[in-house]
Amino acid sequence: MLRPKKKAEQKVKLTKDSYRKASGIFRYLGPYKGIFFIGWIFLILSTSVGLIFPYMMGQLLGSGSASPANMEQSVKLINFNNINDVALALFILFFAQAFFSYFRVVIFTNVTENAMRDLRSAAFQKLVHMPMDFFNQNKVGELSSRLSSDVTQIQDTLKTTIAEFFRQIVIVFGGIAFIFVFSWKLALIMLGTVPVMAVIAVFFGRFIRKLSKKSQDNAAQSNAIIEESLVGISNVKSFTNELFMIKRYTEAIDEIKNLNIKSGVWRGLFVSFIIFCLFGAIVFIIWQGLLMTQGPNPQLSSQDFFSFIMYTIMMGASIGSLPDLYASIQKSIGATENLMEIIDSPGEQELNNGTLKPNVTGQIRFENVKFSYPQRKDITVLNGISFDAASNHTVALVGSSGSGKSTIASLLLNYYNIESGNILIDGTKIQDIDTYHLRKHIAIVPQEVLLFAGSIAENIRFGNTSASEEEVIDAARKANAWEFIQSFPEGLETQVGDRGIQLSGGQKQRIAIARAIIKNPTILILDEATSALDSESERLVQDALDKLMVGRTSIVIAHRLSTIKNADTILVLQKGEIVESGNHEKLIQDKGVYFNLVELQGIESRLGKTS
Repeated sequence: MLRPKKKAEQKVKLTKDSYRKASGIFRYLGPYKGIFFIGWIFLILSTSVGLIFPYMMGQLLGSGSASPANMEQSVKLINFNNINDVALALFILFFAQAFFSYFRVVIFTNVTENAMRDLRSAAFQKLVHMPMDFFNQNKVGELSSRLSSDVTQIQDTLKTTIAEFFRQIVIVFGGIAFIFVFSWKLALIMLGTVPVMAVIAVFFGRFIRKLSKKSQDNAAQSNAIIEESLVGISNVKSFTNELFMIKRYTEAIDEIKNLNIKSGVWRGLFVSFIIFCLFGAIVFIIWQGLLMTQGPNPQLSSQDFFSFIMYTIMMGASIGSLPDLYASIQKSIGATENLMEIIDSPGEQELNNGTLKPNVTGQIRFENVKFSYPQRKDITVLNGISFDAASNHTVALVGSSGSGKSTIASLLLNYYNIESGNILIDGTKIQDIDTYHLRKHIAIVPQEVLLFAGSIAENIRFGNTSASEEEVIDAARKANAWEFIQSFPEGLETQVGDRGIQLSGGQKQRIAIARAIIKNPTILILDEATSALDSESERLVQDALDKLMVGRTSIVIAHRLSTIKNADTILVLQKGEIVESGNHEKLIQDKGVYFNLVELQGIESRLGKTS
């Protein structure tokens, strides 16, 4: 009995939390609250003017007759001369409403676009400052969807839906006040249907919100499939898995379709029910109202009867539109909640609160460092790692995949917090150093180079956005990249394509090296930078790397052991532990793990030449 109650309590708490998180949107409306307030004044004015219309129209239809008349005879009264003043007043009313509505729309659009720009900017700023573990838990496609579809949903709501929802609410309650003035008996008859529709509106609104939010989540997942398929299109094609990816995407969009159709069916049933009840109520009210206008002592004049009918029709239309508007607002609350979760999540600046900015000379020390990735706490990746890297020295890391080589590089960049032990940079604990200051002194040349869509110059200048063209050319020369850059008709302005697809692997590596050179780092990390290259490209890249490592502390993750013979220290890792350390000559003499790895690669190299 206790378990279901606990679930119910959690459900209520979640709903309250959703509204609390969604209220964070108001901080982006805050800077524009002055003009936003003026927009609301215009909204109130246009809505108030709209409330006068049914009264004026009723007086127009019912004027010129003090006796009961049927509907056809009453409508013909519009041709009488004594209605000119009422008609003129209606045209003035329309002009006023058009004037107020114009400024309301313009102001709401202005405020919304500015607020959405600020929201997009804040969300993107938060995303790029999120810790690495955040991206291990979230797919890029889903995050991209948060910045596109969710913002669009909020944008539409702020621009039109909220204003329309407010307008319909005012019409409903304002109309109730007017009809009670005309006839409290007839008003009670009309209001007999409102509570039922209101209860159903709340019920359906909540149900539709769940379906819409689920559909939105599935849409984000389908976007992730598109992202994965297009980013990894070469793998999709090489494994001939086009049909498999199409099947995955088809299943995802089928689920979206089914949810939306289900939502449409329920919304359609609701709208149909509202229409049926609404028109039935109008017929009943007209019948009762006509009875009140008849007899020797009519309880209701013709003018007031027509005004009553006009208010009833307007209120009915407003009540009928409220569920859809309410569902749209609920959907926006879900979208806002998703964005606020990102924006309010702690970023690296909050999690890594180091403030020291020491003079970084490149001295590195690991003291009994233990580490497990946050998503895999049960698997120890580094188990008591200790080593020193003196300034301007080269330390090579070798070992099988999963031994912890790349993890050491990630910890040097302070991507993750260690569980125990210490990492010291020039004697200062890494967690006490300002993260931005630390990374300004570190450059990495990875195995898989990511170039941004743009020119070669822009990609090199990514290492130092304020670098001059002369500095870019100098970095390209040192990286052995200037020769192939000059061979392109557009030189430095050559577009590299999405993710650098227009360049070869060796060319991309040399652009990455130029990017590291122009940054002029104190500490350099080379993560198997030559392992995927052919012999000629490897020679050019290795020559560029040798130049780059001069005068810097270098951490080299090596796949080809022939490239690290000159390293000051070689660390051999197995299962997160250092099993051997020393220079190349010492480790060869010891004839341990490193010696076996060198022998194995030598055999593989000879077999390759023979074949």
